[in-house]
Amino acid sequence: MSRIAPCLWFDGKAEEAARFYVSLQPDSRIDAVTPYSVELPGGSPGDVMSVEFTLAGSSYIALNGGPGFSFTPALSLFVHCADQAEVDRLWDALLDGGTPQQCGWVTDRYGVSWQVVPTALGRMLKDEDPARVRRVMEAMLRMVKLDLGALDQAYRGSAAA
Repeated sequence: MSRIAPCLWFDGKAEEAARFYVSLQPDSRIDAVTPYSVELPGGSPGDVMSVEFTLAGSSYIALNGGPGFSFTPALSLFVHCADQAEVDRLWDALLDGGTPQQCGWVTDRYGVSWQVVPTALGRMLKDEDPARVRRVMEAMLRMVKLDLGALDQAYRGSAAA
């Protein structure tokens, strides 16, 4: 059976980024580090060519491919967070050297976009009541880091949202 693993292209920072990412989540680890054996645009013999890693149980590859490509928010890593404490912890870690974006997005120090989202938001946005969904969306659109308490207030129709 085929397996799919996202491959993230870095310019010399693949191992550093992979080690940072696996430090963020349980069930994460570095699985293999492969060096370049010949001179290529992405590196020289002995330099790290690729890092296979597991992040929260899913397989990824980080490739030192050189300066040819960079990340855009068109592809992001979506993190379902159990509660506000997890949102805060991951947001703060990813924001260190990174850039905050609207609606729970943050671009980390390596240029990778992340969506740090409380799991409850998905439930709120799937509600059958369009007024609830609209209130939650309006509240979310005013946020940078997502605030589960404020989202919940909007969902319930509280004035403080």
